[in-house]
Amino acid sequence: MNLLYVFGLILAVRLASVFVVKTYYVPDEYWQSLEVAHKLTFGYGYLTWEWVQGIRSYVYPLLIAGLYKVLALLHLDSVQLLVLLPRILQATLTAYSDYRFFVWTGKRKWALFLILVPWFWFYTGSRTLANTLEASLTTIALSYFPWYGEGTAYLWPAAFCCFLRPTAAVIWLPLSIYHLRKSRLSPVELILKRFLAIGLLVAGLGIAIDTYLHGQLIVTPYEFLKYNIFNNIGSFYGSHPWHWYFTVGLPTVLGINTLPFIYGIMETVRKSEKYKVSKQLLITILLTLVVLSTVEHKEFRFVSPLLPLCLYVTVEALSRWSYRASSTMLWCTAFVILLGNALPAWYLSTVHQKGPIDLMPKLRDIAQEYRDEREQRANILFLMPCHSTPFYSHIHENVTMRFLTCEPNLKHQENFKDEADRFYESPNHWLNSHIPIHPRTALPTHVVLFDSLTEKIGEFLTNYKLLHSIEHAEVIQMDESQALLNDWSKALGAQPPNLASLLQHRQSRTGRAIQVYQRLLKGEENAFNRDQQLPSEQDVESLLSNERFN
Repeated sequence: MNLLYVFGLILAVRLASVFVVKTYYVPDEYWQSLEVAHKLTFGYGYLTWEWVQGIRSYVYPLLIAGLYKVLALLHLDSVQLLVLLPRILQATLTAYSDYRFFVWTGKRKWALFLILVPWFWFYTGSRTLANTLEASLTTIALSYFPWYGEGTAYLWPAAFCCFLRPTAAVIWLPLSIYHLRKSRLSPVELILKRFLAIGLLVAGLGIAIDTYLHGQLIVTPYEFLKYNIFNNIGSFYGSHPWHWYFTVGLPTVLGINTLPFIYGIMETVRKSEKYKVSKQLLITILLTLVVLSTVEHKEFRFVSPLLPLCLYVTVEALSRWSYRASSTMLWCTAFVILLGNALPAWYLSTVHQKGPIDLMPKLRDIAQEYRDEREQRANILFLMPCHSTPFYSHIHENVTMRFLTCEPNLKHQENFKDEADRFYESPNHWLNSHIPIHPRTALPTHVVLFDSLTEKIGEFLTNYKLLHSIEHAEVIQMDESQALLNDWSKALGAQPPNLASLLQHRQSRTGRAIQVYQRLLKGEENAFNRDQQLPSEQDVESLLSNERFN
């Protein structure tokens, strides 16, 4: 295959994902990259507690900030470009890593097919997540790894990967030991002149950047491990059973590709002498999953760097199987894999949790154009679970905005509750305590919330009118799955999570739609009944329908 055409195809798919993927996934896509870069470049934005405590490295946001600075110097810093270009940058890097995967696997057709179709990689490959960058760097490093012969070029991307995400060292430790065992160079020479030298250069550069931007001497990988691993701060944001990565996490990330991956595992175990690379990759995957499983807080994106390792095992097994399979079997297998990935990719990229992304252009217009009776600009209050939407990076206007914070218990206080928890325990009490109502012009000009909260703070909203109602996601009942989960967890000897309580908590804080309310202007209240009821479901549905077709 012509390599230029191959790269062009891969790049086209990744750039397409930039425009197709229009849904919200996790806050870190914005709050740990774009928001930080926006503050570095334009001087305003919000830094979460991780940046205050120094557990995050500025290296990745600095790349985006450089892009922002160029746009600012050229007077091209429109919101559209500030949102779009960082994703194009990440999509391009992802495309290069996919190309390196194709080269690493021997330029096989299965390799090109399997790196392009995974739903999770299409869904996250163009997102400005540190995990996406980590997965890309991991793939690039693996493609330069000396599986045959000698070479240390892989150490550069691997070192940057470990500096940005210290947990990546779990992948590279067994691979480095494998390199030491097979190398013709002496272990001392390899460690001192290669591993240590490159590691110190990368660490020195990263520490210099972080020290300058954090304003004090700091080693962010150490701070990351101290808070997330040693102090287990991550458990504040949720805990999962020990087996979650094995039974839910990795199978979900792989999707339907789990089936051919299992086949690859079986073939590698049965014929390990023919699958030497796959054997080492399986050892690395297993060790990584075991180590990550010891940490309470688990997320799908944390195992995304394992995706190229799993796909390599799958490619090698399917390539050997293809020699004895019929043409019909080959096409049927490819079609099932394609369809099984296309459906979740389409739904999660275009339908599920699209509200926050559709919301931001409306808030941007408000921030640019709104003036109240005193000619004051917008003052926006987000009464939502913390970090439910992007922030200044998607508005690019220095207006006042406030959201419910959710910082962990860094000072180890007894009976600690973050601001969001305190609000949802008693919304009206929190509003009465934190939001002045006299004079009425002291109220926020706009309030953003999920529709499930509307009735609970109806009295407060009598000072407002509904401006927008934006579809977000269907809330799916999962109660019937509890019995199945109980049986599965019992077989594994683990305590099952209570889906009913989790679902109740989720439904009480999110909803089917995001609503934007605007404060009534002086004199405008005469057109409204102070005792009026809030919009009915039929009214909201009508508004949603009108917005869809306008």
